[in-house]
Amino acid sequence: MRKMKITEDVTWKEITPAGVIIDPGNAEDFKTGDWRTMRPVWHEDKCKQCLFCFYVCPDSSIKVENGKMVGVDYDHCKGCGVCTEVCPFKAFDFVEEKK
Repeated sequence: MRKMKITEDVTWKEITPAGVIIDPGNAEDFKTGDWRTMRPVWHEDKCKQCLFCFYVCPDSSIKVENGKMVGVDYDHCKGCGVCTEVCPFKAFDFVEEKK
């Protein structure tokens, strides 16, 4: 199978239907956070490090280092709000995205 590096410069004509010929794991190459209209704002002082947010985030946008939540990857967070809903300690606010 032919591998293709998908970049912002690649046109739709160069990609097979549904992007079948792509490099697996290339999602990190594309910043998709500008799609959101709402944004989770994390409050470290309220966080108890349960990591529920990490396990439910569909975009893998909860940043964890050494087993602890350290922030949100806003380059990839699409603003679904799941993290804000699952947090039992109310460590997130869910606010309108300002462009």
